[in-house]
Amino acid sequence: GQAIEGLTILTSNQTAGRGQRGNSWEAKPDENLTLSIVLTPNFLYAKEQFQLNLAVSLGIIDFFSGFLGSELKIKWPNDIFHKNSKIGGILIENVLKKNLIEYSIIGIGLNINQEKFDISNASSLKQINNKEYDLTTCVELLLEKLEKRYLQLRSGGPEKMKQEYLNILFKYQEDHTFYDLRNSGKVKFTGQILGINPFGKLAIVTQKGEVMYFDFKEVSFEV
Repeated sequence: GQAIEGLTILTSNQTAGRGQRGNSWEAKPDENLTLSIVLTPNFLYAKEQFQLNLAVSLGIIDFFSGFLGSELKIKWPNDIFHKNSKIGGILIENVLKKNLIEYSIIGIGLNINQEKFDISNASSLKQINNKEYDLTTCVELLLEKLEKRYLQLRSGGPEKMKQEYLNILFKYQEDHTFYDLRNSGKVKFTGQILGINPFGKLAIVTQKGEVMYFDFKEVSFEV
């Protein structure tokens, strides 16, 4: 059948979300927001699909900003951080038709009321602000923020969004230790993130001045 634009599926009993290519995020039943949204961004070419990631990431930042103010970061390619703790994750799966995106399934997991995590660098709104949040109110606000960003993308605003994205990109233009995961190894190196290329690859300049481009799962950050 045909994808219905804006169809939203809430999965409140989901215990584990699937991140990019098999990564997972913790999502305790009825404590967090886990949802999938169907979009038909057939105005985007397949080569432009990272623009959808920009819009969704910024929509989630807009949502969290109302509760947490500053110190929010997007950790390329799919994580939302507050300071050094992960508070959300995104997974976008695009179905292509010829050279255009036919439809996309946007998977989102946000930590809202969860207090205990198995991983050390995860947090939630409740942990940070020490108060409980109504999930229905949260999902309504989230969808409103996402729609605004999607309409901005649709009306031709990716360049402005790209600059906003870079302004809050985790470790942007800071010396940091990374691991090159290409060639079935794990090579440690220090460099600075220069930005994101038009295809969504992460550009990092090494201390030797070499610029390298990484696709999803080809580089990791030292925590």
